Amino acid sequence: MAETTLDKQQETAASSSSPVAKPKLGFLGVGWIGRNRMEMIARKGAGEVTYIADTAVQNAEEALKSAPQATQVHSLEAMLQEAAVDGIVIATPSAFHAEQSELALEAGKAVFCQKPLGRNTEETKRVVEAARRNNKLLGVDLSYRYTQAMQQVYNVVQSGELGHVYAIELVFHNAYGPDKAWFYEPKLSGGGCVIDLGVHLVDLALWAMNFPKLKQVQSQLFSKGKPIGMAEGKVEDYATASISLDGNTHVQLSCSWNLPAGQEAIISATFYGTEGGVAMKNVNGSFYDFVAERYHGTRTEMLCGAPDEWSGRAGVAWAERLAKGEGFHEEAEEFVKVAQVLDKIYGR
Repeated sequence: MAETTLDKQQETAASSSSPVAKPKLGFLGVGWIGRNRMEMIARKGAGEVTYIADTAVQNAEEALKSAPQATQVHSLEAMLQEAAVDGIVIATPSAFHAEQSELALEAGKAVFCQKPLGRNTEETKRVVEAARRNNKLLGVDLSYRYTQAMQQVYNVVQSGELGHVYAIELVFHNAYGPDKAWFYEPKLSGGGCVIDLGVHLVDLALWAMNFPKLKQVQSQLFSKGKPIGMAEGKVEDYATASISLDGNTHVQLSCSWNLPAGQEAIISATFYGTEGGVAMKNVNGSFYDFVAERYHGTRTEMLCGAPDEWSGRAGVAWAERLAKGEGFHEEAEEFVKVAQVLDKIYGR
């Protein structure tokens, strides 16, 4: 497979810094996602699982089975009091992300947080400012960037070989819906399928295009087949948005929960240019298997296929950067730019 952008970044970092001890990490929230990120970081040797905290006893007990050397504590504050802890990995409900991230950063700890970093732009900005103020590395689990398929798509877009990229089509349909009640409470979640799934798509489009200026957003939100507004106190289970970016690029987004899609999921990010197209897309309804395809008129060229063990790769990359001594990086402003688009979609 061709060398990816992440490969080059890692090579550059390795050549310019000396190896240091593994960062000691605390894991706040070790349900399915939190435990997966913890196990991947440990398996890759990127960090040391030092502390675990979860309000659900069974989650903590399960996590300790794969990290028996870790100490279980009962709060974020208990981990923050430990001077040896270098960073906190947060996988709690969305309503807590911003506050918990700020507390950790102000305590001098680096942070890797599940998306969304904040329920809106204001919360997201506060976290980024806390990271800047304390010169701490801030990461968000925008995991689809780290698939081999999206890395290939990114490289093609960045190369300029597509010519002018004038259209981007983004799709994330989930035939299921979240199984936790808080997802359906706007004050707790910040929104429905857009902030849960669409956040990944918006990030991929902006990232591949070098975060151009946002010009205009038009959107429509639905709940159980009926149009809604956020003021109604409901979250959307289907949404469409038309997004205009500087440079005459149009983005069309659609995402959903519980859609009768005929398969478990439909996920894709397709970039059309004057000289061809390129796409990342899931295979056979899978949430995990992706391919990258290059389009030349009526001909399709396969750039890479499945399988690809990408789940947890974003957390590993963050931990490796932390081990190299990295502090705040201006790329954290990208989290704010994504949040601004989501706020426009929600009409706030």
